[in-house]
Amino acid sequence: MSKPIKDMIASEYDRRFVGVTGAVVVEIRGLDAKAVTTMRGTLATKGIKLTVVKNALARRSFKGGPLASLDKALKGPSALLTGAENSILVARAIVKVAKDEKKIVLKGAIFDGEYYDGEAGVQRLSDFPTRAEAQGKVVTLILSPARNIMGVVKTIQEKLEAGETIAKVA
Repeated sequence: MSKPIKDMIASEYDRRFVGVTGAVVVEIRGLDAKAVTTMRGTLATKGIKLTVVKNALARRSFKGGPLASLDKALKGPSALLTGAENSILVARAIVKVAKDEKKIVLKGAIFDGEYYDGEAGVQRLSDFPTRAEAQGKVVTLILSPARNIMGVVKTIQEKLEAGETIAKVA
């Protein structure tokens, strides 16, 4: 491949991945065109884009940026999955697809500046809660003591309304 062509591809990667801070790298070798098209369609409904990349040019494009850690995963045939709200949702989606399509190899991911290596790393990332899920858990934890207290107050109120006395707890 000539240098001008390589430069064009690298600049396309620069343009395409500007502002991208997280991604998942997979290998889709062995999938037929129909399987890849189906997978792209499934992922696209979730706002995820699959881009087959040239490893050396991708490494060159990502150098010094938020995707630089992906160079460890960019060996052999590679495709980059980006989009959705964050890499957690991308990891969840591809893990689900990979359960049905055994030829997909999960090579690595990056989220919030941290690199997750191999299938185990991508699986671990997919198990993380999203920001909204984490906020929901925190709100639930904060509200649960208040609910318990309200339950005790309600019981006391019902006993008092029924004319019962409330014994002092020592």
